[in-house]
Amino acid sequence: MTTLAFDVYGTLIDTQGVVSLLSSYLDDEKALKFSNRWRDKQLEYSFRRGLMQQYQDFSTCTKDALTFTNNEYGSALNEEQQEKLLELYRSLPAFDDAKSALSKLNLAGVQCFAFSNGSPDAVAGLLAQAELTSYFKDMVSCNDIKSFKPSPQVYQHFLNRSGGKAESTWLVSSNSFDIIGAHAAGWKTAWVKRSRDAQFDPWGIEPTITISSLSQLHENIK
Repeated sequence: MTTLAFDVYGTLIDTQGVVSLLSSYLDDEKALKFSNRWRDKQLEYSFRRGLMQQYQDFSTCTKDALTFTNNEYGSALNEEQQEKLLELYRSLPAFDDAKSALSKLNLAGVQCFAFSNGSPDAVAGLLAQAELTSYFKDMVSCNDIKSFKPSPQVYQHFLNRSGGKAESTWLVSSNSFDIIGAHAAGWKTAWVKRSRDAQFDPWGIEPTITISSLSQLHENIK
């Protein structure tokens, strides 16, 4: 049976949902750059903690990355403003195509799982507020094994939890590092290229399919 593992941050949930609040603190151009840098640093911290085997919750990576970005940009966001940004990160919006795509896959009998670096509580909260919870058979968190994507252990943990086989499991993600990690684990992959400017890492590896919207999944998954 085909199993779909949906990355959460950046694929189902829009991490750029912080830009509107940032724009009330900074000018629009700087707000977008700040948001992108914050996200990049968040992922970098998760990679480094995973390699060092010095695990901290993904929310710690998020908070530390915000502190770094604020210092680097000299933005002088005060503690209250930073706390509001972190609070917003716990209630980020879903992309517009998420609910309809998941509904279509459910009606077709496809097994869908949420699969995230985030803690179970954080991810459960995001999916609930976006009204996506009911579309998933289960939610698998990297927190369970104290590591992060793209560690091979993380993808094996998903298979252990889902009962799926690597060759019939698809990772659906907008993050190329995640797609490459799943490919290395023997999975099929669907890269969600939401922007024409999005770049895939030039490692000589290609996604099984590339789509611009989650709405294209049902017709392309085989």
